[in-house]
Amino acid sequence: MTPPPAESVAAMIRPAPLQKDSKVNRDLLRVMEGTSLGYWLLLHLAVFFMLAAGAVWVYQVYKGLGIAGYAHPVFWGAYIVTFVFWVGIAHAGTLISAILYLFRAKWRNAINRSAEAMTVFAVLTAAQFLGIHVGRMWKSYFILPYPNQRALWVNFKSPLLWDTFAITTYATISIVFLFVGLIPDFAIARDRATGWRKVLYTVLALGWQGTSHQWKSHNRTVLHLSGLATPLVLSVHSVVSWDFAMSIVPGWHATIFAPYFVAGAIFSGFAMVLTMMIPVRRIFGLEEYITDYHFENMSRFILLTSIIVSYAYASEYFIAWYSAVEPEQSSFWLRAFGPYWISTWTMIICNGLVPQILWFKWARTHVPTLFVVSVLINIGMWFERYVIIITGLSREYDPAVWGIYTPSWAELIIVAGSFGFFAQFFLIFLKLIPMVAIAEVKELEIHAKAHGAEGH
Repeated sequence: MTPPPAESVAAMIRPAPLQKDSKVNRDLLRVMEGTSLGYWLLLHLAVFFMLAAGAVWVYQVYKGLGIAGYAHPVFWGAYIVTFVFWVGIAHAGTLISAILYLFRAKWRNAINRSAEAMTVFAVLTAAQFLGIHVGRMWKSYFILPYPNQRALWVNFKSPLLWDTFAITTYATISIVFLFVGLIPDFAIARDRATGWRKVLYTVLALGWQGTSHQWKSHNRTVLHLSGLATPLVLSVHSVVSWDFAMSIVPGWHATIFAPYFVAGAIFSGFAMVLTMMIPVRRIFGLEEYITDYHFENMSRFILLTSIIVSYAYASEYFIAWYSAVEPEQSSFWLRAFGPYWISTWTMIICNGLVPQILWFKWARTHVPTLFVVSVLINIGMWFERYVIIITGLSREYDPAVWGIYTPSWAELIIVAGSFGFFAQFFLIFLKLIPMVAIAEVKELEIHAKAHGAEGH
């Protein structure tokens, strides 16, 4: 059985008058129509947290970074912890959209759009914490290596610059990847919309008519972007891990950090996709398009990466013991039984033990269980970054300069505001952009019908 030619697929997906009122169009574009009281309450709550964080940041600018919980020798605190957390969240979008596209995994089509949008919003959220951490955010142009008459050049040895390159590269590719995939859906929305929405979608659709030539160019572009974006899953978070591994701090100076961070990023990213998609599916009645089959496949990825992350935890402790290096041994002993033991055991339980329930098929398809597991994983992954950063800095080689770090109220409000910032963008996205790739879902249906007809 051979698939139908590209011309026939293009003709059937093309947003012509006969196609624009199809059931798939109506069901998936319905999400963008109207707003409920619950939606407005969530949006206002997200905006409230964001504005509260903005007010605290302005106060921090006025008073200085002294209002943060920084205490010698810990000067990387909750801001850098949250930066690494959000960069990790961003990785699932690239994995679902790019790598699974290259492997022709059909189950990605119902969830890739939301994951791509989540990637962009998470990267934008993470980028802010570089400026918040250093204090004078308005001087961020100093970390960009642009030619200038003052002969000021960036310090290429600084982890801050590595993160700048990683964030800008990843954000650029993610935004382009999201927009290119949206063009056919913008055309479908254009043919149904009225008023300002029609003008907006007409501009964004770039004159898309669904011709065979356009579909051929579109598919080729998505393929090339997928090949370009795939290495970013490995490179971007590897660069973030080198912020730590290139130092000689006990607990940081390890070759396992790059694969460890990449696996953890994919792990937390898939968990966040589940956390966002489960309520959205329920609220908008999209069970026909976002099925338990999609959740089960994501659960398998979560289980796999949980095993990899758990292995990394175990290997870190084993190597610390086997090395017989006293500062390294002390660092990991204090992680488990020192002043940060609650954070460490929260990390181990949420990331290592809780996901093991996904070995059972009933857990992989039971939506409430999946939601609880995904939320616990997100909590555990934030604490993982907290444990790595804080315990490493607070217990270095000289006991005379050991210290205890406790996040201040200002840091906690700004961290909470980052979740409000992220949620605000996601909620607006639901009402402006098709959250499920309409053209890809229709293409799958067309192929399924074609194969079914040939089978008969």
